[in-house]
Amino acid sequence: MFKKVKRFSRESECLPRKAQAALAFELKEEGFKLKDVLVVVGIPGATYHYQVKQLKKDDPDKEWKEKITKPFQKHEGKYGYRRIYLELRGQGYVINHKKVQRIMSVLSLKCEKFTRKSRYKSYKGTVGKVAKNSLNRRFNTSIRLQKLVTDVTEFKCTDDQKLYLSPIMDLYNGEIISFGISNRPTLDFVLEPLNKALEIIKDEAKYRSTVHSDQGWHYQHNTWVKTLKRNKIFQSMSRKATCADNAAMENFFGILKQEMYYGEDLVPYEELKRKIEVYMDYYNNERIKVKLAGLSPIQYRTQTSQLAA
Repeated sequence: MFKKVKRFSRESECLPRKAQAALAFELKEEGFKLKDVLVVVGIPGATYHYQVKQLKKDDPDKEWKEKITKPFQKHEGKYGYRRIYLELRGQGYVINHKKVQRIMSVLSLKCEKFTRKSRYKSYKGTVGKVAKNSLNRRFNTSIRLQKLVTDVTEFKCTDDQKLYLSPIMDLYNGEIISFGISNRPTLDFVLEPLNKALEIIKDEAKYRSTVHSDQGWHYQHNTWVKTLKRNKIFQSMSRKATCADNAAMENFFGILKQEMYYGEDLVPYEELKRKIEVYMDYYNNERIKVKLAGLSPIQYRTQTSQLAA
């Protein structure tokens, strides 16, 4: 049995006193004599008894650990320390963001990162009208429904099926104002969310809107172009093979897939469709943004409209 104590002692010299005391206590609980353990671990008896007394004290961060763990689990591990800090602050708690970061590190609470897969490419050359890049990477706006961005992304499902998603985002607050889901990337598939967005624009926009996209064939199509013109919407397109020109939409796709798709098992089309619909509601209503002062897109829109009234 004494050989077992010596096996632990090889590492004990490199450990801090608190860890040495914890190691000695564990070995004592296994039946070793304390005086023998202290010699091998290499700490005085007084130090051992002091550290054990400290270990038995209540954890001063116990309540904070519970408060931090709760939103982390609620958001299924999607929140890093900045969003956890903002959520706690929004609930009225006073805590430093560095303390949140430290406690999350102690608890090993961190978002899992996965490698991005290849993106959907809808570019087929010049098959219609290519609009100029009037947005020119100016992704910020203080005016609701003034700047909208859209794109198409794909997901793999079981049985070699694919799911396509076409959202339209308002750059005012990052809100997804409409979206379409289909198992085929047809023209009607992208026109559906556009028509939904046009209804919102017609009722609520105070200034003329711009819809920005890449040069995918859908957006060069005569029907898309004419629909925008008929509704007095400006059209803007990214330059060819320049993803950064539509970075806001690309960033959203990255967040969505990171938080509910990458690292998960493939599921059937209908199940994935439901998961995306649930996520869209979560993203708009609950998922807070640092740049929106810790509010979700709809919370931000609601609050700013109330202040302006």
